[in-house]
Amino acid sequence: MDLRRLPDAREKGWYLALMAPNVKGPHYAWLDPSRLYCHPQGLQDCVADLLQPFRGDPIDLVAGIDAMGFILGAAAAAVLQKGFLAIRKAGHLCVETLAQPYTDYSGRQKLMEIRTDAVAPGLRVLLVDQWVETGGTMRAAIELVERLGGVVAGVAAVCIEDSEGGRWIRQRYKCAHCVPPHLQPRFDRHQLAWP
Repeated sequence: MDLRRLPDAREKGWYLALMAPNVKGPHYAWLDPSRLYCHPQGLQDCVADLLQPFRGDPIDLVAGIDAMGFILGAAAAAVLQKGFLAIRKAGHLCVETLAQPYTDYSGRQKLMEIRTDAVAPGLRVLLVDQWVETGGTMRAAIELVERLGGVVAGVAAVCIEDSEGGRWIRQRYKCAHCVPPHLQPRFDRHQLAWP
């Protein structure tokens, strides 16, 4: 992997080609974006594309969803010069928490937690995750923020798939993702093929 190589034209989403397909089978996500995060310009452009729709919007805090949402969320918080909140899978926080059950993209039942002292009523939170496939994980994070009285300022992810859950989120919240419209159908079908 050449971390210095850049395409001649850096159009929105150029860095998506850095992602690697799953070679390990059905118990893994269909794509691995970690190579994108290793590429300095790819990561910067990805975060810039995620934040562009929120320019000028009031955002008080960025929250990333366990675990890969921590990478993009922390990077977004640094660019915005805001604090970062980790929304965790249950059992990792040693402070008072609020929990929310959810079903993840693989159909497994899980529990997500947020510290109860991090979100005050009216606090505007940008939620960030790596991917929104079925929407279950992001919806649980939304519910946690709102149950604490926070306001979801927006939802950002590398991809928000056109699933029932993805549509539910898009209809209710301002969203940003990195997949250009002409590539969205490929991502929705989990077909990695670059032009």
